[in-house]
Amino acid sequence: MTDARNLFPAGGAPATRARDFAGSEMFQKLFQEGMDLVEETASYLDGPGRDDSKTLDRAGALSYATESMKLTTRLMQAASWLLAQRAVAEGEMSAEDATDGKYRLGFDRPTDDLWPEGEAAPQVLLALVSRSRSLYARLKRIDDNLYADAAVEAETNPVADQMAMLRGAFAGQP
Repeated sequence: MTDARNLFPAGGAPATRARDFAGSEMFQKLFQEGMDLVEETASYLDGPGRDDSKTLDRAGALSYATESMKLTTRLMQAASWLLAQRAVAEGEMSAEDATDGKYRLGFDRPTDDLWPEGEAAPQVLLALVSRSRSLYARLKRIDDNLYADAAVEAETNPVADQMAMLRGAFAGQP
């Protein structure tokens, strides 16, 4: 597996790194993999997945619904990120615009042990969840590396912010 830290050395502007990445063969392969996973997941959830969910008891059906919503959300976030990068590659969006926080990936907070004891989760669903987590983690590492400098610029100092709020709250008091 290629390590994103080696692909985009620090020092270049985030927009330059984003533009270079979006035009790379690596991105094209990643884009195709992501879109294929979205399509495969949609086909499963709209077809065999419905049948799988009907075989579960009430608690299992609730777990299935929860896991499928998390899966769908994770994949839509990944697809949105991939589409933004493709827009950069195709000149429909500037690389500078892609550094905006609204196009960045947040942390994925997967939960384990969602299934009730004694209830077997559908294996296809579990495989799709695992693959989506892996894809999202790779995209997140790339996102963090591409926009590392932009994130540092956008960060605030929480301690300094709290101190400023305290100064403001006690301004004019002896």
